[in-house]
Amino acid sequence: MTIAESFSPGPDLSRALRDAFGQFATGVTLVTTRWQGAPVAMVANSFASVSLDPPLLLWCPARAARRFPAFAEAQRFAIHVLAATQRDLIGRFARADNGFDAEGFEDDGDAPPLLSHCLARFECETWARHDGGDHLILVGRVLRARLDLGEAPLVFHHGGYGSLTP
Repeated sequence: MTIAESFSPGPDLSRALRDAFGQFATGVTLVTTRWQGAPVAMVANSFASVSLDPPLLLWCPARAARRFPAFAEAQRFAIHVLAATQRDLIGRFARADNGFDAEGFEDDGDAPPLLSHCLARFECETWARHDGGDHLILVGRVLRARLDLGEAPLVFHHGGYGSLTP
């Protein structure tokens, strides 16, 4: 495919569609929950605000993800908006859930684990689940939020991570 060429999505052009979606720079989040008594996390960039009244947000876990069942069944979860300085969390949680061994997590053994420091944190209960093709659209009602200012956000664009300078 050449630059600036139009195409219709299909099985043979799934990479091209993925590349087109990748032109939209997104923030990076770490989503946590508790499943079968253990803390679980997933890195996600499919996150958006939905409503202020009631306070709702959404995120979309991939059905093919090995941690998908934990989030598909979760009644509560927390979304952490990561700072550029927190890029190392991605690798720790991509390999396994051993990232919880790092400093900075609050874990009472019942609720989703909470990252003590991040740009923003949203503690949610699941409000709705919707089919989203190869993803599930999870809508969460925000029960509590936290905001930290002063750091650059971690962003994902065109297959790579970087930061945004305000």
